Amino acid sequence: MVSPLAPVVRPTWLAAHREDILEPDLPIIDPHHHLLDRAEHGTYLLPDLLADLASGHNVLATVYLEWLSMYRADGPVEMRPVGEVEFANGVAAMSASGAYGETKVCAAIVGHAELPLGAALGPVLDAMIAAGGGRFRGVRFIACADPDQDQWGAKIRRPPGVLRDAKAREGFREVARRGLSFDTWLYHPQLGDVVDLARAFPDTPICVDHIGGPIGIARFQGKRAEVFADWSRSIRDLAACPNVHVKLGGMGMKIFGFGFHDAERAPGSEELAAAWRPYVETCIEAFGVKRAMFESNFPVDKVSYGYGVYWNTCKRLAKGLSEAEKADLFHATAKRFYKL
Repeated sequence: MVSPLAPVVRPTWLAAHREDILEPDLPIIDPHHHLLDRAEHGTYLLPDLLADLASGHNVLATVYLEWLSMYRADGPVEMRPVGEVEFANGVAAMSASGAYGETKVCAAIVGHAELPLGAALGPVLDAMIAAGGGRFRGVRFIACADPDQDQWGAKIRRPPGVLRDAKAREGFREVARRGLSFDTWLYHPQLGDVVDLARAFPDTPICVDHIGGPIGIARFQGKRAEVFADWSRSIRDLAACPNVHVKLGGMGMKIFGFGFHDAERAPGSEELAAAWRPYVETCIEAFGVKRAMFESNFPVDKVSYGYGVYWNTCKRLAKGLSEAEKADLFHATAKRFYKL
């Protein structure tokens, strides 16, 4: 059953809004999407992704991000997430056959790393590398910790400061030793933890997902200016670490407080661009285009807008940039970071 706190995708609501595709030839790599089949979150598998990819944008390839999906049902608990990498690699093999269109789906794979395993994470990472069939690029660890998490139905709850924990750092060292990249998703009050991690491991490429999670609900409701000020300071601190990148997306989630998922009509790209512009421009100004990349975060963000509308929004936000700058934001940064 879908959690009553989690917004649901409304296909008819999404379909009611239509707009022409902007710059349809602009090459795109979508560096962040999920595939899943879970009672509490619904189903989004290859046919569903292909339907979204058919919206009209020129998506050359995608990167699969872990989301607690398709874990093994048995065997050692710490090895069960290897099943997700096996699953994603199977989808990638299907796509590589050419029978499902030109987009290289799951061309790179990011699995889950339970950092608090410490040195015991090493064999898990080795198993994921083997299961990835040459496509495994790195890991993600969701570090979300906030006292109000129950109000937005967060599935994963970590102890505060988990990225600073000695055991988690021991696990991160296993990631670094293997030359893997690291993604994380957490909330804006926690961004200092990533700064500390990046300084401790300056040679490991790190990506902060979903613009660093500026919270817009619960105790932060109605405090957007205050949150923006705090968040933007942390973004600048992060950007001072040359090994840190940022993903520009995820803002369709309830936690950001934009409320598009509750609207009477689905938003268009002009409306989304107006709401997101301060955040996206702050990130680009801080990180530069070579360390920033647009991401769809589908199907999670599909509760608020369609796939075609999302990429139209990104194109509106990039209006006025040079062709080289657009190339970085839409595909080249992702290509470099995930070694595509």
